[in-house]
Amino acid sequence: MSKLIYMDNAGSTRVRQEVIDAMMPYLSEIYANPSSTYSLARKAKTHIEEAREQVAKVIGANPREIFFTSGGTEADNWAIQGIVRANAHKGKHIITSSIEHPGILSTCQALEKTGCEVTYLPVTSEGLVRPEDLKAAIRPDTILITIMFVNNEVGTIQPISELGRIAQEHGVPFHTDAVQAVGHIPVDVESQNINLLSLSGHKVYAPKGIGVLYIKKGTKIESILHGGGHERGMRAGTESTANIVALGKAIELAADELNSELERLTGLSNRLIDGILAKIPYTILNGSREHRAPGIVNITFEHIEGESLLLLLDHKGICASSGSACASGSLDPSHVLLAMGIPHEKAHGSLRLSLGRYNTEAEVDTVIETLIPIVSRLREMSPTYPGN
Repeated sequence: MSKLIYMDNAGSTRVRQEVIDAMMPYLSEIYANPSSTYSLARKAKTHIEEAREQVAKVIGANPREIFFTSGGTEADNWAIQGIVRANAHKGKHIITSSIEHPGILSTCQALEKTGCEVTYLPVTSEGLVRPEDLKAAIRPDTILITIMFVNNEVGTIQPISELGRIAQEHGVPFHTDAVQAVGHIPVDVESQNINLLSLSGHKVYAPKGIGVLYIKKGTKIESILHGGGHERGMRAGTESTANIVALGKAIELAADELNSELERLTGLSNRLIDGILAKIPYTILNGSREHRAPGIVNITFEHIEGESLLLLLDHKGICASSGSACASGSLDPSHVLLAMGIPHEKAHGSLRLSLGRYNTEAEVDTVIETLIPIVSRLREMSPTYPGN
């Protein structure tokens, strides 16, 4: 196969040319430290504030509620650790779900070692958190609820508005990891009852190394990085002007194209799902068909091993993943699929194909036709495949 087909956009995206063009002057011309006082530095600072406004507009926030970070993982850590530090006198109980990104789960597990208690909510077979389970888990000492907006492995969209409303009714801050949501589906922090929100640039065609934590005005939270008085004293570290400008541009472009791209990617995803399920037997769609982010498709291929499938696809020039890129080095099956009740042996045969703005119908068709002989070949070597 001569042309590379990239279908791991949930892992990371290609930086848009418009975004590269927007950030270049801040690498070569307007390179001053934005915290300095001379005119070149003030110019850099002005453009940082413009980017802050661009991000705020897309999620329905006030620009003063937007704080730039090094990415989604830092934003998640800040949201959780910052709330715990600021509210330790109220309690040490956190509620999250069993299918969160490692940025959430690992942080919660680390805090358990310091005396925090964490409730990991179960999910349905489609990967949905039940609002009644959240309501039942809230205690007088609950200080934070953190539920991801869109699952990064199966694409399930959580009932964020309802979950946020329950948190609000109980006076508990509500955080959502919206890394796979912002720029892909409509997000509004006010109407969806969100107190804290994390997002990441490299999921929306901006560079790696830039993200945001939205902190609703009045939310009691502490800093976790100490140093200079950057980001209004909330997050130490010299601002990455070029990356911030790039994120502002990427978010703005994504918002302008959101409706048309949502429709296009939904069509491509349905074409991919329907094609695989129709042409390859013993295949199962993981996650909700109805409540699904437009670009994430997760399929279980029974009687094969996912890592072998990835290697053979790579040999054909197709980039995909078996789940979260942050855990791809692990030989263990996806914690998300296991939490959804998928048996261990089936979870091992999962494939995530995540579509983006550069994918086409022709690529989708090529992937389907490429998968057919690869899956057949792997099943011929499987002792569990019927007929072998």
